[in-house]
Amino acid sequence: MDKNKFALTPPMGWNSYDYYDTSVNEEQVRANARYMADNLKKYGWEYIVVDIEWYAYDAGSQRERYQYIPFWKVEIDEYSRLLPCVQRFPSAEGGKGFGPLADYVHSLGLKFGIHIMRGIPREAAHAHMKILGTGATANDIADPSNICEWNPDMYGIRPEAEGAQEYYDSLMALYAEWGVDFIKCDDICRMDMPTAKKEIEMLYEAIQKCGRAIVLSLSPGPAKIEEAWHYENYANMWRITDDFWDDWKHLLPMFWRCELWQNHVSEGCFPDCDMLALGKLGMGFGDERECNFTREEQVTMMTLWCIFRSPMMIGTELTKMDEWTKSLLTNAGVLRLLGHSRGARQIERDEGHVIWCSMDTEEQAGYLAVFNLEDCESDVAIPWDRVEYYGICGRQGRELWSGEDMDLSGKDTVTVPRHGAKLIKILI
Repeated sequence: MDKNKFALTPPMGWNSYDYYDTSVNEEQVRANARYMADNLKKYGWEYIVVDIEWYAYDAGSQRERYQYIPFWKVEIDEYSRLLPCVQRFPSAEGGKGFGPLADYVHSLGLKFGIHIMRGIPREAAHAHMKILGTGATANDIADPSNICEWNPDMYGIRPEAEGAQEYYDSLMALYAEWGVDFIKCDDICRMDMPTAKKEIEMLYEAIQKCGRAIVLSLSPGPAKIEEAWHYENYANMWRITDDFWDDWKHLLPMFWRCELWQNHVSEGCFPDCDMLALGKLGMGFGDERECNFTREEQVTMMTLWCIFRSPMMIGTELTKMDEWTKSLLTNAGVLRLLGHSRGARQIERDEGHVIWCSMDTEEQAGYLAVFNLEDCESDVAIPWDRVEYYGICGRQGRELWSGEDMDLSGKDTVTVPRHGAKLIKILI
């Protein structure tokens, strides 16, 4: 199978983490899936992703002390493979795993994804549990010195050990049986541990063997630019930042991160700007709250993610989404860039402004994104010589967020709100 055909355009969906943290349950996942099918699917949104700790009992119950309760009960099968906790995912009872929930998501015309941690459960290693397809046991392939610094659930793998590849093969075979379409693997993208790079390759090999097109997403970032070739060959998307949250200090560095990775966006290979921190957030972290970005900053985030062609994962509780947030996620003209643009480049950046350009793949049009980084409204100068050199020679266009027709003939500046953006489609 050609993994670059698994996701020809940036994956678009919803992920449970920003709102639910570790505590999401089946009823909540189903509710968000129904909302997506009814309201967002026609705009390209299709993945429903259950994030971290879906196998853990009592997840979130000790949040004042732990994000991940150490050495707590988990659901696991006889072959060292974590299963959904039936306390939160009742349809998994009887060894059904995520099969029934995936079937439900698929029945809505959507795709289903899960989060996993790199490695093998510590509980499996301590109990010398079996590994499917080999005589080796979990303790034979686990490396107790190879651990995640922030999550206590797993040991890293000894890649050279008998049974190591068989373990990853058995995971992907199980996920394929469930109907999983997307895997977000954590504690692997930054290659913090020396085996992480090899474990990416092992995951890739296991996906190739499983017979199902499963998108492979790597977290957390920032990814290593010197490993760009490796990411492009073995994954579909990889995080270029650490956890991204709704604060201008997190958004501002994304401009140079996107500049760094702009030459590595291609079919099936997408540097990932992380989740869209919009709408209501944080319930699983203790208190539900509104997104801290101003509306102008939200437009900036959406504009940069779209022109760069990042994967798009919504972080809000969809069923509580307000009309403003919904309008950001259903602007067909803006979202068009994800599937029908190419060659996005940052053509200018300083402390006060950033300018990006890209071209439409079907229409005689180009896109001009103008970002104002200043703390006040600003008239941003357009370097027309660079814009024209890029290939955008017209002056008639439309600002895609407002829908306003624009005649830029004879105009050398565009007025942009504080921390805001304008995205102009120009006919050429």
